[in-house]
Amino acid sequence: MEVNPPKQEHLLALKVMRLTKPTLFTNIPVTCEEKDLPGDLFNQLMRDDPSTVNGAEVLMLGEMLTLPQNFGNIFLGETFSSYISVHNDSNQVVKDILVKADLQTSSQRLNLSASNAAVAELKPDCCIDDVIHHEVKEIGTHILVCAVSYTTQAGEKMYFRKFFKFQVLKPLDVKTKFYNAETDEVFLEAQIQNITTSPMFMEKVSLEPSIMYNVTELNSVSQAGECVSTFRSRAYLQPMDTRQYLYCLKPKKEFAEKAGIIKGVTVIGKLDIVWKTNLGERGRLQTSQLQRMAPGYGDVRLSLEAIPDTVNLEEPFHITCKITNCSERTMDLVLEMCNTNSIHWCGISGRQLGKLHPSSSLCLALTLLSSVQGLQSISGLRLTDTFLKRTYEYDDIAQVCVVSSAIKVES
Repeated sequence: MEVNPPKQEHLLALKVMRLTKPTLFTNIPVTCEEKDLPGDLFNQLMRDDPSTVNGAEVLMLGEMLTLPQNFGNIFLGETFSSYISVHNDSNQVVKDILVKADLQTSSQRLNLSASNAAVAELKPDCCIDDVIHHEVKEIGTHILVCAVSYTTQAGEKMYFRKFFKFQVLKPLDVKTKFYNAETDEVFLEAQIQNITTSPMFMEKVSLEPSIMYNVTELNSVSQAGECVSTFRSRAYLQPMDTRQYLYCLKPKKEFAEKAGIIKGVTVIGKLDIVWKTNLGERGRLQTSQLQRMAPGYGDVRLSLEAIPDTVNLEEPFHITCKITNCSERTMDLVLEMCNTNSIHWCGISGRQLGKLHPSSSLCLALTLLSSVQGLQSISGLRLTDTFLKRTYEYDDIAQVCVVSSAIKVES
């Protein structure tokens, strides 16, 4: 009969504890009306309870802190801190003690030890302490591997490991939407939802643009000469609540022409989100590079540089158009203007615009007149490339409000 040898006991003991801040104690009030049998007994007990707030005993408010009773949740972007202690439980001196702490994820293994040098000796009832910190950057299962090696007085080399598994959860749900303006401006709407079970203090939500863009935050309003957040003092985001942030990106001058004609995916930038929870624990997330599908303009792009909002009936008004050659060849363009039932073009149709080189633009000042009141659509522009005999049609370019000339139009 085969007998397994007894498991050898180690001279050193390893303890690993997560470092986290305490939580606020929540008192659950138990009360009744004075005419009930207990009378004022419950209220008196709450007043005598040191964990309640004087004068607010029934509001579930506490002024005491409680130590964590379990490992708790760890969220992406937070800093994981752990206390590692190696204690000599034996009655002999242990030599060459080496403590290593590695954090293993699904994609990598990180060394978190503060020092990789061995301790020469450890006397009985003494310990080696270490605190490790790591900013969590991956979601899913994490395994903290703590390994201890040492040498006994007899010269025997000993080694053991312990594994501590924990899950990293997602704290925020971030959704983005892009809106391409008629110009080269891009508007980004970021929807941020708190999917944890506790409120968050949103310290910062900013957009770091790519090298081609300048960004303007549209999350504040001007009041009495000061910029006030649209969220006022409500910087807290309650569990499962969602908040929208809006940004406007404009291409830099040196990229203005390129930004308007780039086809395919364009890199916009990345969101930087900083928050605090509980008693000030800080978390930070940076999204990957946000990308949007740039609108296709075809070979020739027509955009409006200037147009009035309101015009008078049967009175000429002026608009300024910008024509950009988005192709890789030179064009020889001819402008034709076709009248509609309500909008009439004033000028010569079929005039030559000349040659337009790739990525080049030209501006045209045009005059129109409306014979019908109401919201009217500007249509009827035609551009013909005489080289390829190809015509580009532009309808519903913009809309203007046409009012009677007897009505005073305020600018």
